[in-house]
Amino acid sequence: MSVITGVLQEEKERNLSLQSKYRDEIAALPKGSVIVKRKRSGDYYCLQYRSGERVISKYLGKYSAEVQELCDKIEKRKYYENLLRTMRQELKLISKVVK
Repeated sequence: MSVITGVLQEEKERNLSLQSKYRDEIAALPKGSVIVKRKRSGDYYCLQYRSGERVISKYLGKYSAEVQELCDKIEKRKYYENLLRTMRQELKLISKVVK
């Protein structure tokens, strides 16, 4: 049993280090989502995110490379958030088994 316990301890440490890495990545990326607003003169893009109770909307302008880059960064943030959620669930399971 000690071999299995050792492997689970290593997995727990690996999980914690990955969670820390994912949190750092998430903190470096923008939060919110890009919204398309349609007006007579064309489509405009806004970044919307929540700050406390308020919803903040920042004007980005018409579609450009910067808007696409921001969309890519937001997708990357959502990907890391999903990974972090999965890692937390795995940590709960490992913690139950190790006890």
